[in-house]
Amino acid sequence: MNFRIEKDSIGAMNIPETNYYGINTVRAQENFNLGSKNVNLKLIYEIALIKKAAAMVNKSLKQLAEDKANAIIKASEEVIAGEFDYEFVVSAFQGGAGTSTNMNVNEVIANRAIEILGGTKGDYVVVHPLDDVNMSQSTNDVYPTALRVAAIHLLRKLSYSLAELQEALQSKENEFSTVIKLGRTELMDALPMMLGQEFGAYAKAIERDRWRVYKVEERLRQINLGGTAIGTGVNASHKYIFMITDTIQELTGLGLARSDYPMDITQNNDVFVEVSGLLKACSTNLLKISNDLRLLASGPRGGFGEIELPQMQAGSTIMPGKVNPVIPEMIGQVAMRVMANDYAITMAASSGQLELNAFMPLIAEGLLESLELLNNGVEIFREKCIAGIKPNKEKCQATLENSAVLAAALVHHLGYDQAAQIARKALREAKTIRDVLKEENIFSDSRIDEILNPFEVTKPGIPGMSGK
Repeated sequence: MNFRIEKDSIGAMNIPETNYYGINTVRAQENFNLGSKNVNLKLIYEIALIKKAAAMVNKSLKQLAEDKANAIIKASEEVIAGEFDYEFVVSAFQGGAGTSTNMNVNEVIANRAIEILGGTKGDYVVVHPLDDVNMSQSTNDVYPTALRVAAIHLLRKLSYSLAELQEALQSKENEFSTVIKLGRTELMDALPMMLGQEFGAYAKAIERDRWRVYKVEERLRQINLGGTAIGTGVNASHKYIFMITDTIQELTGLGLARSDYPMDITQNNDVFVEVSGLLKACSTNLLKISNDLRLLASGPRGGFGEIELPQMQAGSTIMPGKVNPVIPEMIGQVAMRVMANDYAITMAASSGQLELNAFMPLIAEGLLESLELLNNGVEIFREKCIAGIKPNKEKCQATLENSAVLAAALVHHLGYDQAAQIARKALREAKTIRDVLKEENIFSDSRIDEILNPFEVTKPGIPGMSGK
């Protein structure tokens, strides 16, 4: 392998000639050699988009030579298109508040721009990673802006995915609207209900999540581009500060706005905590729903068995015919991971000091991972689980009839104490409430049917319907 020599203020290093990254990236590789995941590529692409925007503005202001600017713009576009994904090799967990990530992007774009101009990689007289690619910028305004843009794109996708999940649950609400079953509170027999109402309640929870995710985007739209290192705009001209925001708006198609106090955006990361907190709330609902589905489908003969989940894969290497609820288990683990990421994001955001938060890389990795997991997980959950759920009407009916909960319908007619006596007798003698009433000859058969008809609790327009 052939090498080129690059130097920085610390010393010189050999860099493989074929690579576009440079000395700063190699030092970061060595310093953060954790054997874990690298920086999320969605963050890399948005940083490259900012490099493109900065080159466009600096070219317009005649701060950057036209040929250099055009080469940087073209190189940035190639990075955004994914042509250099293999060059972004720095660990997601790094010191320096994201400086290593920014430098990795600067070096790749610089060396590709040098190549476009006919030069040799590493000849930074042609295009310099800092003087040219990073002109009028700092990691501290580029990195948080890139994270905000990446998060907005993923939030929009998640809002749509949640809307589709909500619709799928509402479809099941309608489909199961005539399936009577036993309701349960604290895992004990409660009152009759429709299976559709159970899914309607899930749909309402997801509806709230969809709305929260949709609205929180507003919090991310303020950016600190042009604020440079601490938000004061040192090394960025007044014209650049205004033009860079307009340019990034045009390139992203997002309603971004220059913060009226860039130092706030540079210092404080509470907005990411807020977004993560809403993802945690969404995960709470997803975990609860997935746990309910596993319980309702348990068995098939030794459990509740009131619904059937789509059979996706064999469930055991020793028990033939066993099929596990793998999709609800998957979304449950996704939810748990998002909750764990939320704690890490909270800790990182609260650990910044003074004018900068050194733990931004952890915030970025945690937030983007949570968004990606939820986007993919919700889609799989809808397609491979919710859409294929079937009711076990006979099991639902039998479980309800064999319980003593229908005694609740007697309270209005006989009083609580006598109804409780009938319920206890039914349980003690393994009989239905209907059987005990007939034995006691309290009501006529037609009157018993009228009193115990649980469909009366599910007439349209009463609480328990999702109101689509």
